[in-house]
Amino acid sequence: MITDLRTTLRSVPLRRPWGEDVRHNHVIVCKITLADGRKGTGFSWTPQIGAHAVRALLDHDVREALIGLPAHPELVWDRLWRHLREAGAGGITTIALAGIDLALWDLRCGQDSLVNVLGPRRESVPVYGSGVNLHYSLDELAGQAKRWAAAGLPAVKVKVGRPDLAEDVERVATVREIVGPGTLLMIDANQRWDLHRARRAIAALEPYDLHWIEEPLQADDLAAHVELRRRIDVPVAVGENVYTTYGFRDLLTAGACDVVQPNVVRVGGITPFLRIAELARTFGVPVHPHLLTELSGQLALTLHHPAMVELVEDASLADLGLLAEPYPVVIEGAALRSAGRPGLGLTWAA
Repeated sequence: MITDLRTTLRSVPLRRPWGEDVRHNHVIVCKITLADGRKGTGFSWTPQIGAHAVRALLDHDVREALIGLPAHPELVWDRLWRHLREAGAGGITTIALAGIDLALWDLRCGQDSLVNVLGPRRESVPVYGSGVNLHYSLDELAGQAKRWAAAGLPAVKVKVGRPDLAEDVERVATVREIVGPGTLLMIDANQRWDLHRARRAIAALEPYDLHWIEEPLQADDLAAHVELRRRIDVPVAVGENVYTTYGFRDLLTAGACDVVQPNVVRVGGITPFLRIAELARTFGVPVHPHLLTELSGQLALTLHHPAMVELVEDASLADLGLLAEPYPVVIEGAALRSAGRPGLGLTWAA
């Protein structure tokens, strides 16, 4: 039985800011205590806004409803999600729930690793270079692409959505030239386009052999995604800003995407992440987890479809100084492997 929940808010500066308004990432570490004295640790995360609201929800509404429940991740998640629906079906609600769910999975794993508990399907997964780099100058972007190429990464992703489409074309062309024709190249518009702009931009960028276009439109504009996918040949990737299994169900049943990218914290933890992955599997759509390398990498090792893991330069939990060694995953070259650490394998730095 759960007897206590304690939270700690950590805000840390990004070594490479994601923009003028995104200079920090925020983590709320959640520690659950059971009646027998065992403890499990999870976390909620937000890169920009809402951290104090998430913590307030955890400390007040979630803690009160959590104490006295059995330490069963699926049961607790379903009960708390219904309890918190008045605060919203997703967003702050699911981000808060992630801290609880991850802590309960940490407890469920015990001395075994998350990968072993879920069932490993492969020994390693490739990582791809990713950057929040729309604000970089062309020279800075080229420098980043050269670092990725030197590291031998099999795939890279860059941001698009500059006001002048010609700038996007120049930047994507530059990255393609640097990484060469054998490297997968993805682009990410972060919801900056409407349907008309997306069609024009993708037509202009398609000659650079795009592996996928990520978040070309507003995440909740289902009809526009369906229409865009019908009109283009570049695969469409969505999901980092979709918060519920119902949202992913609607995207998949409508035929709105080729790739789904759930963020394990934004959807509410491992419990809903696994439900989304199984849903995608029934549609034959691959899952590529979004950000949070140390946790997403472990999940990717257990997925039915082969996945790549996003490695944003200098922005992993370890890079931000939030984790102490040993880390839960090991990256050697372009391959990520589990370190076999017990539980989630996350040791939070003091």
